[in-house]
Amino acid sequence: MTVLNSAHLQSYLDEHEIPGEIVHLEVPTPTVESAAQAVNAQVEQIVKSILFLLPEKPVLAVTCGTRPIERRSMAAHFEVGRKRVKLADAETVLDVAGFEVGAMPPFGHRQALDTLLDPQVLAQEEVFAGGGEGHALLRIDPQHILQVSQATVLDLHTNPNN
Repeated sequence: MTVLNSAHLQSYLDEHEIPGEIVHLEVPTPTVESAAQAVNAQVEQIVKSILFLLPEKPVLAVTCGTRPIERRSMAAHFEVGRKRVKLADAETVLDVAGFEVGAMPPFGHRQALDTLLDPQVLAQEEVFAGGGEGHALLRIDPQHILQVSQATVLDLHTNPNN
């Protein structure tokens, strides 16, 4: 199975006429902080795309900054117990999405994914998301992430039971 990379993401951008730019970097960006430093941005401008597994399907959670995702918000949205929302392991991420963990873009995956987009992403004028490989980031208007992924906007950081 082919591992997707920044060239695949660029082809997806071109094919779907999505205004975005893949920024190739001299250094890897394994963390939100290192990505922000590499592109001289705030950590809130760094978007992370994380794959979760629910009983019926994989779901992509797209958020920004360093705050952890509250699984209870996803569980409440899909009406399942919190323990039924599991973080996908690296092998599953590669199998389902086609991209390696840490390089996952918010769209352009091997298969269409149900996507949840935190409203904090939309509060930014410009964001940097996974660019398909460790030395690349996708610079894009967050409204385009919303449109292309057809995401559901959901607060991914608040426990809905509070």
